[in-house]
Amino acid sequence: MSGPVTQNDRITNLDTVRGIATLCILIMNAVMYGIGDVSYYKLDALGTNNVIDWIVGIFGEIFIDQKAMAIFSMLFGAGIVLFADRAAAKGKRHIPLSLWRNFLLLVIGGFHAWLWEGDILRIYAICAPILLLLRKQKPKFLLLLGGGMFALAILIGIATQLTISDPVNELGAGYWIEGGAMSDAVGLWFISNIGLRSLGAMLIGVALYRIGFMSGEKEKSLYTRTAIWGLGLGIPLATTGVIWQAAANYKTDIAIVGQLPNDAATMPMALAFISLITLWDKKPTTPLHTRIRSVGQMALTNYLTQTIIGVTVFSTIFERGELGRGAVAIFIILVWALQLIWSQAWLTNFRFGPSEWMWRCMTYRKLQPIKRQNPKK
Repeated sequence: MSGPVTQNDRITNLDTVRGIATLCILIMNAVMYGIGDVSYYKLDALGTNNVIDWIVGIFGEIFIDQKAMAIFSMLFGAGIVLFADRAAAKGKRHIPLSLWRNFLLLVIGGFHAWLWEGDILRIYAICAPILLLLRKQKPKFLLLLGGGMFALAILIGIATQLTISDPVNELGAGYWIEGGAMSDAVGLWFISNIGLRSLGAMLIGVALYRIGFMSGEKEKSLYTRTAIWGLGLGIPLATTGVIWQAAANYKTDIAIVGQLPNDAATMPMALAFISLITLWDKKPTTPLHTRIRSVGQMALTNYLTQTIIGVTVFSTIFERGELGRGAVAIFIILVWALQLIWSQAWLTNFRFGPSEWMWRCMTYRKLQPIKRQNPKK
């Protein structure tokens, strides 16, 4: 079997982008940990009690919601293909090895979902065979197919909104209404929306990795133009969604379609953020660069530990729903500080994060060395 990626093989720009995406994912996931599922989707729900809560909620909706997860998905897509490419280059059976690796991810995601229902790893594992099948397609085709997935998700959302006649019994169960039930049609939209957007982002991630965009190989002017274009298009779209929902007083007749402007803004803003991060990564390395890259190298560990910390804190120290969005933001900053400190400290003495190491050992069915022979100073 092919050996694991060494530290010399790492692409630092991917680590930087992955590190920031991992930290930003917590901004939205913490709302589910600490406040409630409905509050994740609906700004005026539980946890929005004062001006600070509104500011935090609106900022998250416009700049973070779906965008951080889209970047995370793009990176996972690129990572799946990067792994297969490197295994193939060594003359190994890269398809069986990749499928086994992603089956293990499905298992990890299953354990994570047992702890917290918002797991995304299972979606990535399920999408992996599709990416492996399409990985040799031209980047233009992958970009168009990925964009088509987002468009299809939006169309399904519009069609589903038109079918709703009994909101209490169709938009409940943790979506737009506390309690109640979720209809089969809304449930199908809910699952397909997450699946299509994740697969779409992963396909786009593969395409951008193929052309060198994700790894920071393009000229600075391209990243600058992409940032301007992405933010110029995405911020007005996401803002329109926030204003539309507020103007409609968060009524059920916009429960799904009111989310769609944000869906449309997701990819332009995700590309803009990747571009801005890449431009920053090209600057001389600072201690903050190093810490964020360390978070990115341990993305799986940090993603899982965010859940462990969040579920623990909001089931023991605080009750779920006890704090508002502003207070949850303080929790987020504290977890960020912890992960920025501990990720670098861990990688000073170890080659991989704990979860990454276990995943590697299971992938290669062989105990992998984890201790550094010469610890970093």
